Amino acid sequence: MKTDLLIKVCGMREPENIRQVIALGIDMIGFIFYPGSPRYMGDFSPVSTPGVSRVGVFVNESEEAMLDAARRYSLDTLQLHGDESPDCCARMRGEGFRVIKAVGVSTRSDLEATNIYGDVVELLLFDTRCEGYGGSGNTFDWTLLNHYCGKIPFLLSGGLSSESIVGLEHLSNPLLAGVDLNSRFEISPGIKSVELLKSFIDQIRNK
Repeated sequence: MKTDLLIKVCGMREPENIRQVIALGIDMIGFIFYPGSPRYMGDFSPVSTPGVSRVGVFVNESEEAMLDAARRYSLDTLQLHGDESPDCCARMRGEGFRVIKAVGVSTRSDLEATNIYGDVVELLLFDTRCEGYGGSGNTFDWTLLNHYCGKIPFLLSGGLSSESIVGLEHLSNPLLAGVDLNSRFEISPGIKSVELLKSFIDQIRNK
């Protein structure tokens, strides 16, 4: 397992909790702008995140609304978690933002379908396919990743927890760039357990 995996913690919204999590040395922090999520930011007061990439998570939002939120909250990365087209991704990238495209995975064909994003996104995020939008908190069959032969690096999402370390050790796809941590590290929706995150990150970084 790589020891330089990017660590993204998503679904943050409480300033003090954000500061505590940033102090763990994470690489990216995700703010959810999808009203259907229990971790929806609502009227959030901007928090300084020095040295950490600020990711806004959107689901089928208008391009104008995404750009407005990105500028208002000083986002540098947009994570598109709905049915956004490659053209939409390209336009957001053209506005100067890094783009992550989330893809629900349940079969090998889901991975093959990512070819349409070609050079218009920096990262893919492989999550567990489920009804509706947003994460399910469940993992998918990671052996499917052996069949991913695209050119775009990916983040692994979907039910990662403290127990996921063993499974991560057996992932050998060189395009695995990092992990996305959310619900299994929570005390309540939007509030992360600093202790659980620290234990997980220490195990990743010290392998």
